[in-house]
Amino acid sequence: MTTIDYSVWDHIEVSDDEDETHPNIDTPSLFRWRHQARVERMEAFMKKGEELEKSLTESRRKLAEAQRRVQELVSASTPEAKADLAKAQEEEKQLKKQERSWEKKMQEHRIEEKKMPWNVDTLSKEGFSKSVVNVKPEKEEETEEEKEEKHKTFVEKYEKQIKHFGMLRRWDDSQKYLSDNPHLVCEETANYLVIMCIDLEVEEKHALMEQVAHQTIVMQFILELSKSLKVDPRGCFRQFFAKIKTADQQYQDAFNDELESFKERVRGRAKIRIEKALKEYEEEERQKRLGPGGLDPVEVYETLPPVRHTHTTWSTETVTILLMTSSRAACAVESLFSTR
Repeated sequence: MTTIDYSVWDHIEVSDDEDETHPNIDTPSLFRWRHQARVERMEAFMKKGEELEKSLTESRRKLAEAQRRVQELVSASTPEAKADLAKAQEEEKQLKKQERSWEKKMQEHRIEEKKMPWNVDTLSKEGFSKSVVNVKPEKEEETEEEKEEKHKTFVEKYEKQIKHFGMLRRWDDSQKYLSDNPHLVCEETANYLVIMCIDLEVEEKHALMEQVAHQTIVMQFILELSKSLKVDPRGCFRQFFAKIKTADQQYQDAFNDELESFKERVRGRAKIRIEKALKEYEEEERQKRLGPGGLDPVEVYETLPPVRHTHTTWSTETVTILLMTSSRAACAVESLFSTR
């Protein structure tokens, strides 16, 4: 016989409305005081969580800034920069330690939240108090010029790092590199990797294209995860790697399917670019050949009837040279073959 598991109700804080009190105690006032104390405890706990979240976000911001500073000093060659590099690296190390500390505190807070008993204030919440649609304010859309300038500035700073990430393959290597360079976890990196894939395919470097394509989908999955969780992508990329490394076959298949689909799109885009470049080249060569009246000597020659031998024998090569070099190509051809 199946038994009912009542353990799920162990953490419910039962209402004290039925508690017996001393006749001389104002029972309604006592219940109000108890309720007020419970509400204040809940508010203090929520406030603590908000402060931890703010501290963690600020810690990550400072770490990203410190890592950017280290990269600038590494690429600089002045004596002053080299002297400041050790100091900047030490600061980066301390900020990483602070980030881990805040993450641990945040995790402990979440565990504590799950252990908190339910009560009348948490079991049910107000659904709505007004008969209006609550529309979430949309973030102001960037113009195309702003996006382009933002992408250009980012690539100028971090192109070398993006390319390095694009050449990684192992999950652990990718996670560590993004942990050391969290500023790379953004749309600009994903966009650059897409362009890099198309360039490699155009250059017929197919194996390299497939390698970078893998990292492109890694970045795309991280960005999609951040959207679904509504958090900064720099704060959730570790969750992606934890999930992909322990995921079931269905999740792995979804990743691989998206990867194959992306590679096909890259090949299609590269083919279009090559065809366009060939057409532009052919048109450029044609413009160079144009004679008076806008006639192309090659096109004129190809439309002529077969050459017949007369008193003077003209070879095909001779006719071609004449057509290509004469400043009056059309008139020369008409004069040459008028008497047959």
